[in-house]
Amino acid sequence: MTRTALWVTLMPAVVLWLSGCSSGPATAPLTVAKDNRAEIVVTERGFEPAQVLVTHGRPVTLVVTRMTEMTCVTEMVMPSHGIRRMLPLRQPVEITFPCDSVGTMPFSCGMGMMSGAVMAR
Repeated sequence: MTRTALWVTLMPAVVLWLSGCSSGPATAPLTVAKDNRAEIVVTERGFEPAQVLVTHGRPVTLVVTRMTEMTCVTEMVMPSHGIRRMLPLRQPVEITFPCDSVGTMPFSCGMGMMSGAVMAR
């Protein structure tokens, strides 16, 4: 492999690393969802807030808005509910899902490097 080919191959990973994908989950405080609805903003640091507390037995709606291009969070994945939603820049995306039991439902970017969780009580 030539030096140019290697650079072209590695460049996307370098850009993502520099843009914040390697920094882990955002350190935003726990947010209690009002009426099981929560606003989440995607910034250079990831999902903010990264933790949302909801009440089980009622559907949950997350309104996720990506506010920066300097992030790898261009989609949100929640494997426990089969959710994979694209997050267009500066456009709120409503994600509604059932919450039938107590527990933690993790979510992340498509690469799994930035993450958060919905915690049902």
